[in-house]
Amino acid sequence: MAITDSILNYRRFLKRRNYSKYTLRNYMNTLKQYVLWLDVPIEEVTHKKLLAFIDDLLDKRLKPKTINCYLDSIRGFYDYLINEEGVTMTNPVKRGYSLRLSRPLPRYLRDEEISRLFDIIDSPRDRAMFKLMLRCGLRVEEVAKLTMAALDLRRGQVFVYEGKGGKGRVVYLSRDAYQALVQYLKVRPCSRAKKLFLVDKGRFEGKPLLVRGIQHRMKHYAPKAGLKVCCHQLRHTMATQLLNADADIVTIQDLLGHTRIKTTQRYSQVSNRKVQRDYYNAMAKVLQRHSPKKALTREQIQETLNTT
Repeated sequence: MAITDSILNYRRFLKRRNYSKYTLRNYMNTLKQYVLWLDVPIEEVTHKKLLAFIDDLLDKRLKPKTINCYLDSIRGFYDYLINEEGVTMTNPVKRGYSLRLSRPLPRYLRDEEISRLFDIIDSPRDRAMFKLMLRCGLRVEEVAKLTMAALDLRRGQVFVYEGKGGKGRVVYLSRDAYQALVQYLKVRPCSRAKKLFLVDKGRFEGKPLLVRGIQHRMKHYAPKAGLKVCCHQLRHTMATQLLNADADIVTIQDLLGHTRIKTTQRYSQVSNRKVQRDYYNAMAKVLQRHSPKKALTREQIQETLNTT
């Protein structure tokens, strides 16, 4: 088998299926490392050989999530060889080979921490970037890819054309996010660049601000505010706040661009005040039914429970 030709054909196959350039790059790098590691033809790899590859990755101290990404890439390539190129073989990457991952709960900022963070952000550009993450739930990559054409200030909305997995969506501007964007647009450097957020000084002034540049700005502000926070936590904060404000879980899913509702439901495990309110309201009715002569208020129920 001409493995190089097969890999190139696989790349074209993924590209036709609208995989992002970042996914293509990661898949190709993974396959390259895998092929270089093998000492047998790729179509002769056995389950035992594949397990040895996993052990090698573990010896290199790769994280389980990274190893699972390797396995997904390799499994997809074997599926392509079997289904598209007609190679007679069994896929050596079994579904059960994926490493078990821990599922830490999303971390979010409390109201006072949000105030501390934004009190020390004096750059109009940076305030606008982080407000979009906090109020619209944008990922840092989505903020970096935003263009001027994606803004619809008259309707108070932003079009996310290049979301995760190539999926687009519409998000809406809160009052403070709208004001932050307007303030930034007043001082935005003159540039032919289509991207919204630009480098504002130095030799790259006027060039699009990249993901690492945005992350670097958060690393600059967080210690000054006495916080340990990353850009993605602003997105988590938005989801948690909406949930606590009784927003429907499906609405939050659409705003965040989640493919599976299960991903969005993880926020309900963090801080769901709605569940707390529903519980005390229902418990008040239960106790009132069982003690009609002396019904307890919600505050009395909560005080009683706290003391037991």
